[in-house]
Amino acid sequence: MSKDSIKSIAVFCGSNYGVSEAFADGARALGHTLGKAGIDVVYGGTTKGLMGVVADAALAAGGKVHGVITESLHQRGHSHSGLSQHEIVPTLRSRKERMIELADAFIALPGGIGTIEELMEVWTMNQLAEIDKPVGLLNSCNFFAALLEFIDHMVDMRFLPSAHRYSISVDADAEVLLDKLRSHTRVDVPKWL
Repeated sequence: MSKDSIKSIAVFCGSNYGVSEAFADGARALGHTLGKAGIDVVYGGTTKGLMGVVADAALAAGGKVHGVITESLHQRGHSHSGLSQHEIVPTLRSRKERMIELADAFIALPGGIGTIEELMEVWTMNQLAEIDKPVGLLNSCNFFAALLEFIDHMVDMRFLPSAHRYSISVDADAEVLLDKLRSHTRVDVPKWL
């Protein structure tokens, strides 16, 4: 990836704030970093939790934010009214497909099961060469430590080649993580051991 090849990043993160203000601080720093860099933010289109924090920070930094929200969440009043672009789609599956289509790269922040599911899907799509788009984890407060430990366990148990363990970029600093995504090199090691 070259510095200029990432024009949009899909952000996967919690619709809650989590236990620590540091999670919101990380989300704010990421939104600010992407907005200042002129990288469009693609996300789930809501005002809730870390999702709203990232969107607001990117907009405040002069960035563009493209929300993709489901019809049911929109009907419940969860749509962010201040976005650069806003799409309403019928289902969670179509929301995720649209976000994947719009993004040149992906960053997961702390979140719940939806965040982890989105992360795993794009990581798997890269592994199977369905897409070639870098994936990163903004590891605020070492949130992803247990997940990374479990992934190491997959490697140890020979369910995942070790090269694939390092096919995702991890950092707690938004600017450093963005630089890692920009310099990402595709892992071409087959997934089968």
